[in-house]
Amino acid sequence: MTVHADPVVTGLREEIAALDAQLVATINARIKAVDKLHRHKRLHDIPVLDPNREAWLAEHLRSVNKGPLSDHGVHELLAFVLGLVKREVARA
Repeated sequence: MTVHADPVVTGLREEIAALDAQLVATINARIKAVDKLHRHKRLHDIPVLDPNREAWLAEHLRSVNKGPLSDHGVHELLAFVLGLVKREVARA
C-alpha cells in the first residue's frame, strides 16, 4: 500500500521544524549573552546569580505571554531554560 503525503501535514511539519530551528538559535544566542554577562560580572566582582532579576524575568514573561502557553507553562519553560543555560555556560 502506498502512503500519500498529506500536504497539510507536510506543511505543518515544515513550519514546526522551522520554529524548532529558531528555538535552538535563540537558546544559543541566550547562552552566548549569559556567558558574556557572567564574564563581565566576575571581572567586576558582581554576584553572578541575581534572584531578584530572575523573579523580574518570570513576571515579565508572564505579562508578555499572549498564550496559549499558560502561566504555569511559562514558569516551567523559564525554569528549564535557566537551568539549561546555566549548565551550558558552566561547561564552556
